[in-house]
Amino acid sequence: MAKILLVDDDPLLVRMYQKKLENDGYTVITADDGDTALAKITEVKPDLILLDIMMPKTNGLQVLAKLKEDKDTANIPVILLTNVYGSDEDIDRGLELGAVAYLVKASNQPKVVVAKVKEILAGYVHELPKVKAIIQDDKTIKTSEEKAKASREVAKANEAIQEAQGKIEEAKKKISDLS
Repeated sequence: MAKILLVDDDPLLVRMYQKKLENDGYTVITADDGDTALAKITEVKPDLILLDIMMPKTNGLQVLAKLKEDKDTANIPVILLTNVYGSDEDIDRGLELGAVAYLVKASNQPKVVVAKVKEILAGYVHELPKVKAIIQDDKTIKTSEEKAKASREVAKANEAIQEAQGKIEEAKKKISDLS
């Protein structure tokens, strides 16, 4: 199964997400700061990175920028996973730097985060290179500001889908409980 690098300085959250991801069959490597994450990325070549923004030493946005500058790591999908409700500027910056999603830990249960990981890994393998090529060739998206706005809209749509899926699961459980 896929290797996930989980980068967060909160040991409790790391253990919780690590256990959930491992129970779903993923190999999880952890790092508690940005510098350690950068070293582990070159060492283990993860398939996906869950990256906290607020960390000691090198923060998540700095790690993301360094990843995307290196041709060997530029194609690794990164989910920004943070406890801070980011400003539109932080979200835009993260998506502009190349993150594929921005999730707030407090608003997303671990099972939702794992579902997003599965979705991104499946999409990344099958669809994202095609989409990226189309966007690069599309002359209607001319500026990085327009690309960031489009990326933000995609991220919001993905969150709406997750929320709807959660409601469907809740409804199924209620129906099951009534039976």
